[in-house]
Amino acid sequence: MCKNSFQQVYHEFEPIYNEKSKVLILGTFPSVKSREGQFYYHHPQNRFWKVMAALTKERLPQTISDKKELLLNHHIAIWDVVQSCQIKGSSDSSIRNVVPADIDRILRDSEVEKIFTNGTTAYRLYKKYCQKATGVEAVCLPSTSPANAVWRLEQLTEEWGREIFPFL
Repeated sequence: MCKNSFQQVYHEFEPIYNEKSKVLILGTFPSVKSREGQFYYHHPQNRFWKVMAALTKERLPQTISDKKELLLNHHIAIWDVVQSCQIKGSSDSSIRNVVPADIDRILRDSEVEKIFTNGTTAYRLYKKYCQKATGVEAVCLPSTSPANAVWRLEQLTEEWGREIFPFL
């Protein structure tokens, strides 16, 4: 399949959460690298795991198991807004024909008090497809994507910490 053509794709891995999760961080849809690795923020240049390690004062997780443990030990849930869509490569801006994820299932089965989005596209799609169903407003955080080069790691960590820390 050509990188510049739309591909119908489905989210193939489960959200990470448990009954003690207090915050939910929503991405848009897994990148090509994340789909290949079958886990969130799998691209080596994405700063999500560096931000999480800094905020939780933990070592940088290396394995999927380590990443899950870090999140669950700190009451953080993650998932994506989109369950399936048509997309060109990893380009969030190309997403169309969205089927939203059932975010309400996490809210029913956990203690989530606040929802955050990882970037403006996730925020926009959450507001459009999910907010009415959940009844919960989300806070938009700057994207950890390498495409968001305007934000340095230190700035991301500071901004994310300011917003998320009160709920942990």
